[in-house]
Order: sequence, then structure tokens, then C-alpha cells
Amino acid sequence: TGWISSEGPFVREFEARFAERVNRKHGVAVCNGSVALDAAVASLGIGAGDEVIMPAFTIISCPAAVTRPGGTPVLIDCDSRTWNMDVSQIESRITPRTRAIMPVHIYGLPVDMDPLLDIAARHNLPVIEDAAEMIGQTYRGRPCGSLGTLSAFSFYPNKHVTTGEGGMILTDDDDLAEHCRGLRNLAMKQRRFIHDEIGWNFRMTNLQAAVGLAQLERLDEFVPRKRHIFDLYTALLSDVAALQLPVESTDYATNITWVYGVVMSDDVPFDSDEAMKRLAAKGIGTRPFFWPIHEQPVYMKAGMFEGESYPNAERIARRGFYLPSGLALTDDQIERTVVAVKEVF
Repeated sequence: TGWISSEGPFVREFEARFAERVNRKHGVAVCNGSVALDAAVASLGIGAGDEVIMPAFTIISCPAAVTRPGGTPVLIDCDSRTWNMDVSQIESRITPRTRAIMPVHIYGLPVDMDPLLDIAARHNLPVIEDAAEMIGQTYRGRPCGSLGTLSAFSFYPNKHVTTGEGGMILTDDDDLAEHCRGLRNLAMKQRRFIHDEIGWNFRMTNLQAAVGLAQLERLDEFVPRKRHIFDLYTALLSDVAALQLPVESTDYATNITWVYGVVMSDDVPFDSDEAMKRLAAKGIGTRPFFWPIHEQPVYMKAGMFEGESYPNAERIARRGFYLPSGLALTDDQIERTVVAVKEVF
């Protein structure tokens, strides 16, 4: 088209097609998934003194979107099997300062959303759904990303749809969509270079959006490939007693296997860092699990979360890691990985 910048036609087309795929009215493309959370939080007016309930086990992008404007993350421990936030703990954490709930779908299985949405509705709280890892996943037949007041996606290279770097905010609310569009473009709304609030340059380029469209066309090919990777790993690792394998399915979803994570049993005499070193020595690349938010040095230095403990998040952060999981992974490479894992364990 000749367009490189964010004003090119592929941005609007990518927004429309991705929103349609997730059964949403509006898509707002941005430059990455982290800033999608920043804009979503800002569009709700969350600021100093406000609280947002979220999991302790997640990437720092989630609390950062709340702490930057002066808000406070209120943490929930994760379930030891699904690694998602334990929804049963949410209601006890609601206070008069609670402004939103931020569920984060983790590593291939979604949060159990129906009870969470019921709590949010009863307390009149918006839901910021972090669906960054769930492109193509469903919850009880509904697309992940269609369930929150606002939803955030990431198109980082390891996601099922990638634009290199990129993200998107989805919502059915006309006013919130318009607010997010303004925030991503320096809050220029009525006329260029006139601003009624402070926004950001969060724009996605036309080049990225074109790649995203091409990727989106192949999503129905990518999801079965990921499930094949999951099934093969599970079949080959099922006899390794030292490892807890990811949950294959729940009553609300089948694992989409964004990554194939494992958690070492407590009787393994070393932690996940040592396990990853031993696998690296055998030519196998791995990645660590998220580190718990309440143990992040930046927040500990600020005196946040003092005295708080989230045992499940703490345990899986120290004993969990994930194996090669990319779409280009061959069956032979999976089998080679499994051989190395069995040698280590």
C-alpha cells in the first residue's frame, strides 16, 4: 500500500478481523501487550489509592499497569494444578477501594471465569481480562478475550499470532474503546496537537498489522499444532514421576498449550534454575516460570506486600519451568528434548 506508519489501512483491518474472531465490537491495536494493560487501566480512571485484584503468579506487566498511576495490586494465590488464580479467594480481598479485577489466563488454561464474573457483577467491578497467552482459546465455548469489560492481547513472537511486538485491547463498550484509541495516540482526539489529557504513543505500525493479518489467517492451523505438541510431550513424559505435567483439560477448557510447563516434585534435590542449567548442557533451551509479584525486588524495595505469602505461587516459581514449545518444533526435537529430560530426572 505504500503505508508504513500507524495510519495505514492494515491497522484498521487487523483490528476489525481480530475483534470479529474474538466476538468483540471494538479492537484497538497497540505496540505491545504490556501497554494494552496500561491503556485499559487508564481508560477506567484507576489511580492513586485504587486497588485492583490480580494473581500473585503473573508477569510484572499486570501490576505495573496499576502501580504506575499510583494504584495498588491486591494479590491472589494460584491453584497448584492449573497455575491460574484461585477464584475462590477473590471475594475476601474486595475492599471499598477495589476498582477492578484483573484475571490473567496462564500458560494454556483460562481462569475459571463464570464465578469471577459473578463476583464482579455483584460488586459492580469492571474486569480487565489479560488474555495475552490465549489467542484461539475458549472458555466454555466462548473466546478468551470476550469475557472482560476490557481484554488485552499480546502479539509477541512466542504467541499464536505474532506481529514481532504488538498488542490489542478489545471491548464492547463504545466509550472505553474511544478512550483507549485516544490514549494510544498522545490523547489527540478532536484536532492534532491539542490534548485534553496525557496519553502515550502506543501505536501499532501498518507493517506489523499486515504481518498480524497474515498470521491470523493461519490461527486455525496453529492451534491444532500446539495441541499436538502438548499430546506428544504428555505421552512421552507420563512416566517421569519427578515432574507434574500440565493439566490436559478442565470442565471449562482444553489446554491450548501456549507453553509446555512442568513442575518438579518436592523430593527433587535441586531447583528449577539447576534443572534448566543441566538441560542447557544437553543442548535444550528452557525458560523459567513467572516470579511471584510479592517477591519482585522492585516492589520489595518499595515496602509493598510486606508479610504477604502466596505458597503455591512461590513453589511453582522455584520448581517450574517450560520446555521448547514453539510452533516450528518438530516431533524429532520433542523426542530429543524428552530424552534429555529423562536423563536429568
